Order: sequence, then C-alpha cells, then structure tokens
Amino acid sequence: MTRYALYLGCTVPVRGMNYEMAARLVCRRLGIELVDVEGFSCCGFPARPLNWRAGLLMAARNLALAEAQGLDVLALCSACTETLAEADYHLREDAELRAWANGELAEIGRAYDGGVRVRHFARVLYEEVGVERLREEVTVSLEGFGFASHYGCHYLKPSYLYDGFDDPENPRSLDRLIEATGAHVVRYEDEAQCCGGGVLGFDEETALLVAKQKLDHVTAAGADALVLICPFCAIMYEANQRRIEGLHETEYKLPVLYYPQILGLAMGFSLEEMGIKLNRVKPRGLIRALRGR
Repeated sequence: MTRYALYLGCTVPVRGMNYEMAARLVCRRLGIELVDVEGFSCCGFPARPLNWRAGLLMAARNLALAEAQGLDVLALCSACTETLAEADYHLREDAELRAWANGELAEIGRAYDGGVRVRHFARVLYEEVGVERLREEVTVSLEGFGFASHYGCHYLKPSYLYDGFDDPENPRSLDRLIEATGAHVVRYEDEAQCCGGGVLGFDEETALLVAKQKLDHVTAAGADALVLICPFCAIMYEANQRRIEGLHETEYKLPVLYYPQILGLAMGFSLEEMGIKLNRVKPRGLIRALRGR
C-alpha cells in the first residue's frame, strides 16, 4: 500500500468536506493510505503577495513535518500543491535560501532536507494508479453523462514544477480520468479560463464576472455537471452560483462535482458516502439515474 501525508489546507476542511470524504474512500479502495500529520497548517499561499519569505517559510514548515514522517505529500487543493511544490523547488535550488529557512525552522525544532515530493491527488490517480486500473474498478458506469472538466490555474502551472506531467496549454489528464468512469467529456468555449478566485478578495465584481463566463459556456455546451479538483474553484462556481444568478438575472442550476465524487459513484459508493448531500447544487439527473441502476 502506498502511503502519503494528506495535506488538506485551509479550505477543504471547512468548505469542501465532500471532497475530503470522497477522496479518502476512493484512496482506501485503491490501496492508497492517507496519513493525517499533526501540525499541518496553512500552506502560505495567502501570505506570499505580502511577504514572499514568510509564505515560503510557512510552506517549508509543512514540508518539514511530512519529511519527519518519511512521507511524500498528497494535496487536494491545486493552490496548496503549487505553493508547497514551488517552495520545495526554491529551497532545493538555492542553498542560501535553504540555510535561512532552516535557521528559522531550527527555532521550532524542525529542518528541511529536500526529501519530500508534493503531488496533487488527481496526478497520483493518473500516474500511480492509472486510467486502466480505474476503469477496472468501475462497477456502475456513468455512460450517458457528459461532464465538463475544469483544470484551473495551479494544477499544471507554473509548468516547471510538474516535470512535464501534462500539457499546461492543452491538458488532458482530468479528461482521461473522467472518461474512466464511463462518462464523456463535454468540450466548451474558453476551457482554460480561470475561475476568478484570485481576485475575489479585492474585486468581487470582476471575480464573479469571470466565473459567470465559464458557467455560461458550460451551460451552453449542455454539460450535466462541471467537474473540478480544487476547493476554491468550487467556491467560485458552486458556492457563488446563486449570487451570480441574482446579480445577472440568469439561472444555471449547474451541478459542480469534485472528481473523486464521480469516481466513487462509478466505483459503487453510495451518494451519501460521496457527500452529495453537501453539494449546494444537487446533480438531480445523476441522482435519479444512479438510484435507478
């Protein structure tokens, strides 16, 4: 069994509990042991625009905690993955920066030695489990459903952090993961568009307009749901969906699902086990079909 330190970050435990529920059960079924590491805290992403070194030190502390357990990191949030991976990259490449960070970490009895890899949950599924194995695990095919994929900004960028894992300008890994469930991928306009979350804190109007554009495009393409792998993207497309509808006098009722939710349903887990009750926009068509099957 492969073991990883599960890094939840700040958003998943309070606003993406269904993501965590589904990921834990799917990983257990696939032989991936997720270890909860005491002391994990914010990755440092919010601090970087104000104080880059402070953000890096926050990330280094988390890396040091995983390193002390002898475990690589599996993260559910794309921004957390990028933040931790970028900190690891700079600390490995810059001996002076590493010495500074270790001097600070020494005050709390920690050290960073560069022995930890940081991987996104979806990448672990794609590379280590593999699409063929996922297909073999499917017992309830989602054939007949069309899902639009949303990769987001941080899953594959900056590209130098991810070893050529996927093409950042024309990604396909999430599409292949979706297809493993039996569903088909719905193409839509401006698929690479950001969710808008990066500017939400200081320009809500623009952020919601950016999210609206994708909701418009996905709805126009006739997708049954938008499938994603980042909790903050879910905030923009699901938690803010009704607000966008009210501001722009429109209606979407577009379900937004985390990838492990659809994978888990295809693997035979129940709607309750996949946390579908916690989804704000209920995937009613999917629910009816699965109950019928």
